[in-house]
Amino acid sequence: MAENATTAEATEPKSISFFDKYLTVWVLICIMAGIGIGYLMGDSIEMLSSWTLYQVNIPVTILIWLMIYPMMLQIDFSSLKEIGKAPRGVIWTVIINWAIKPFSMALFAWLFFDQLYSAWITPALADEYIAGAILLGAAPCTAMVFVWSYLSDGDPNYTLIQVSVNDLIILVAFIPIVGLLLGITDITIPYQTLVLSVAAFVVVPLIAGYITHNVLIRSKGREWYKNRFLPAFKPVSITALLVTLVLLFAYQGEQIVSQPLNIVLIAIPLVIQTYFIFALAWYGGRFINLPYRVCAPASMIGASNFFELAVAVAIALFGLNSGAALVTVVGVLIEVPIMLSLVRVARNRRYGS
Repeated sequence: MAENATTAEATEPKSISFFDKYLTVWVLICIMAGIGIGYLMGDSIEMLSSWTLYQVNIPVTILIWLMIYPMMLQIDFSSLKEIGKAPRGVIWTVIINWAIKPFSMALFAWLFFDQLYSAWITPALADEYIAGAILLGAAPCTAMVFVWSYLSDGDPNYTLIQVSVNDLIILVAFIPIVGLLLGITDITIPYQTLVLSVAAFVVVPLIAGYITHNVLIRSKGREWYKNRFLPAFKPVSITALLVTLVLLFAYQGEQIVSQPLNIVLIAIPLVIQTYFIFALAWYGGRFINLPYRVCAPASMIGASNFFELAVAVAIALFGLNSGAALVTVVGVLIEVPIMLSLVRVARNRRYGS
C-alpha cells in the first residue's frame, strides 16, 4: 500500500444500510420511548438506578459492553506495520484528533455554555454540559468511521490503520486530556472513576476483542471471520446503544419536557465543532498533499466521535441523569445526518486521479 496510490474509479454507487441510514430516526424513537416510559413509571423508574456496583449502574454497564466489544473485534493489530510505508495520513489524523479537536471542542463548549448561554442555563448546568462536550471531543471515532470511509470511497486499509492508531492512543491520552480539560472548567475530577471507566470500557473489551479475533481467525479463517462473524455482531452494538438511550431519556424525560430549548442549545456548538474540524482536516490534508482516499477518511475520523465511550464515561462520572450524559446523547442524535452531509461534501470535492 502506498500513500500516493491512485484513486479507483467507483464501479457502483456507495450505499448505506437502511438501518444505519435512518439511525437518527431510531434514536428519535428511542428518545420518545424513554421519555414516555419515564413519565408513565414515575418514581418507580429510579429502581433501575439502584442496581449498582461501585457506583456503576449494572444494566447500563452490560449495554455499554455490548456496544463496544463488537467494535473492538474489528481492530487488526497486524495492520500497524504498514504505518511506516505511508506515515503522513496517520500523523495528520493524530494531530487533528489529539492536538486540536479536544481543545477546540472545549473552547466552543465554554464559549456557548458558559458565556453565550448564561441567560438560559445555570453555571452548574453549564459545567456539566462543558464536561459532556469535552468527553465527546476527546474520543475520536472508531467503528462508524468505516461506514463514512466506505461511502466517501476512502482507502479501507489505510482507514483501518488510522482507526487502530487512534484506539491505541485512547488508552494513554484520553485520561490526561479529559482530566486536564475538566480541571480547566473547575469540575472536581474523580480520577479513580475515570481510570476504571476507561479500563472497563476500552482496555478490557480491547483485550477480549484481540483474543477473539486471533482465536477465530486461526480456527475458522479470515474470510469467515470478516464475512460471517463480524456482520452478525453489527446489530448488537447499535441495538445496545438504542436501549441505553431509552434508559437515559427515561431519566431525562422530565427535564426534556420542561426544557426542550436545552436540546437545541446543546446541539448548536456540537454542530459547529463538527464542521469546523472537518474543514480543518480536509484543507490541511490537501495542503500536505494527502491523496483523496486518505484525506477523506482522516477528515471523517476528526469530525465524528467515539460516542459509545463518551456516553459510557459520562454515565460513570456524572450519572445517568446528568447534563454531561445528555450532551453525549445529543452528540449521537446529530452525528448521523451531519456525517452523511460531510460524505456528500467530500465526494463533491473529490480530487486526484
